[in-house]
Amino acid sequence: MAARDGDGWVECACGNKHWGLNGAAGILILRGDEILLQHRAPWVHNGDTWGIPGGARDSHESTIEGAFREVIEETGIDTTLLTPVHTYCDDHGNWKYETVIAWAEEGLVAHEVNDESHEVRWVKIEKVAALPLHPSFAKSWPELQSILKTL
Repeated sequence: MAARDGDGWVECACGNKHWGLNGAAGILILRGDEILLQHRAPWVHNGDTWGIPGGARDSHESTIEGAFREVIEETGIDTTLLTPVHTYCDDHGNWKYETVIAWAEEGLVAHEVNDESHEVRWVKIEKVAALPLHPSFAKSWPELQSILKTL
């Protein structure tokens, strides 16, 4: 396995600190009218909020490779049951978070596999905004929701 060289904080042009020396990637998994969300543990950055599985990208990883590695680490998903259909980029200049949107095939199972998550759950798209969302995910959610309507 290649070296894990992406962990660390970056202060970006917007003045905020973000996790991921090489940026970060996450995955928004779509199944019918639901998406898979992760309830983040209280001890992690922006803990006790809901968002998508994701994290720091390593320098050698593509966006999809980073997002798939993170979702395996956090939910145990079999990524052969995912079909990527779109990538959304939240670009901050010297740092970016890329969200891979993927369709889930029949039989996909997700569960918490480490202490970074309290829970993973399928949530109806129209109910997502009612949850206490991770601040960055909350900011991107309206645009992501618009993209989902086109898929």
